[in-house]
Amino acid sequence: MRTIKLTLHYDGTGYVGWQRQASGVSIQGLVEDALRPIEGAAVAVHGAGRTDAGVHALAQVASATIASALPAGTLLRALNATLPPQVRVLGAEEVAGGFHARFSALAKTYEYRLVNAPLVSAFLYRYVWHVPPPLDIAAMRAAAAPLAGRHDFAAFQGAGSGAASSVRTVLDLGWQDGGGFDLPLVFRITGDGFLRHMVRNIVGTLVEVGAGRTPVGQVETILASRDRTQAGPTAPAHGLFLTVVRY
Repeated sequence: MRTIKLTLHYDGTGYVGWQRQASGVSIQGLVEDALRPIEGAAVAVHGAGRTDAGVHALAQVASATIASALPAGTLLRALNATLPPQVRVLGAEEVAGGFHARFSALAKTYEYRLVNAPLVSAFLYRYVWHVPPPLDIAAMRAAAAPLAGRHDFAAFQGAGSGAASSVRTVLDLGWQDGGGFDLPLVFRITGDGFLRHMVRNIVGTLVEVGAGRTPVGQVETILASRDRTQAGPTAPAHGLFLTVVRY
């Protein structure tokens, strides 16, 4: 048996997310279905991040154990010939047997993209949160700073998480400037793991700060409260991208 590491790029629009669900089309399901005729049997594919419905990935990592002797390059081409154009396999390689896309990961980076301008480009609107009123970006940066480090992020955890612990370590986070209808403002966050809707809930809260509806210092208080009702709204899924998985 061989362990294969796949690097995937996908547009999450219209999919139920990475994880196979009782109904709807998932990215995991598509990849498993594409591997089945190659392997001649069902194949379990494990993803580094369980991206939610509508969330995208620039570099999702997945792993699978297969018996097929097909070379990695040929496997890559075979998968891309079967998968829909919204899902592309960027890389395929054989790795050590103990490798697991999720449990071997040391850190993941997500980017949330929003356009803070009166208009949003027709070529971007599906991939950004459009927030027309002006935002105080300096206030959003200041409010984000206390979230770095190891904390209990229960206040930013979505319902139905199922996580055994809500403690996570944020290694780095910050806002990258953007301006105009076709230049997104990007929130980049790297951590050892993320709770359900954690990034989107953080972004929603920081936008409340930028809009002047939540004081800068309140974010640290929200974090300490461990109470989801104290935080801001959940930012829309379509602005979120999984961009890097580090091993």
